[in-house]
Amino acid sequence: MPQPITRARPTGHPGYSETLPRDPESAATARRLVRLALAAWYLDDLIDDGVLIVSELVANAVRHARRQSIRVVVERVAPRTVRVAVADFSRVVPNPCTPTDDEEAGRGLFLVTALAANWGTAERRWGKVVWAELGVRA
Repeated sequence: MPQPITRARPTGHPGYSETLPRDPESAATARRLVRLALAAWYLDDLIDDGVLIVSELVANAVRHARRQSIRVVVERVAPRTVRVAVADFSRVVPNPCTPTDDEEAGRGLFLVTALAANWGTAERRWGKVVWAELGVRA
């Protein structure tokens, strides 16, 4: 199994990233990567929200992207802010919706919006990066 890549960031903290198959089982690996990064930064209070957010971002990429891989990135963009991102090869921008009580799907971005301090999409020539930021609570 490939190991996550770590690189130093301007905050002085390493960033973590891993390329994964565009497969539902990749959500488990993405959750492990988020847990690893947050534990390394002693941000254990963000783990529950971080793993739920990355699960939803991976699920969207698996469902809507093209090609066979996605990339998960976890980086500390500021001393009190962590960004979790999933890159894929689709240019279709996610559109959050409010599902009705009887719908079984469509809650992913609703959950991301509720848990993240901020989230968005960065369009790229080759696809997009959907990201969410978690802030350390005072």
